Amino acid sequence: MSELSAILLAGGRGSRMGGIHKPSLEVGGRSLLTVAVTAARDAVCDPIIVVGDAVTDAALISVVWVREEPPFGGPAAAIMAALPFVTGARTLVLACDLPGGEDAAQLLCAAPFGGDGICLEDQSGSSQWLAGIYRTEALRSSAARLPHAGSGASVSALLGGLDIHVLKASDELTADIDTWDDLYNARRRIP
Repeated sequence: MSELSAILLAGGRGSRMGGIHKPSLEVGGRSLLTVAVTAARDAVCDPIIVVGDAVTDAALISVVWVREEPPFGGPAAAIMAALPFVTGARTLVLACDLPGGEDAAQLLCAAPFGGDGICLEDQSGSSQWLAGIYRTEALRSSAARLPHAGSGASVSALLGGLDIHVLKASDELTADIDTWDDLYNARRRIP
């Protein structure tokens, strides 16, 4: 059994991009979902839990698929839906719209761990909570306080009260894909 489990968030609406399934977008010849799964595998996470609609892909064999109820309840609800399957003492949480997901996970795993967790911080000083490693029991305790299985709750409602240390990272590493321009820029950076 691994000390580290992974929750990969792949179930958003992609509304700013016309409803596209963002984790299936390709950057550098791989889907963003494959990037996130590879990041979790390289970090020796077990189990790897993907929250979203299951897709058929040989690269995704041996992941656990779950879905928050109701669907599209937001990232806090997605994390809460995956928590019953987590077995590690610590949990890597990673959004599946990060082209730099592998480097982000590697940076997080190499950093000193303290308090309730660690997450990346972009150059503007914003915490990137969906790129972090957290004590599983802290996540469970915080989740127990949210009503309606976290549906509609913000990530700050789930994680805001925890003792989370931040790790400054480059904007390229923390840049997610929310718009077509973001995708274009990511493909320019990662040919």
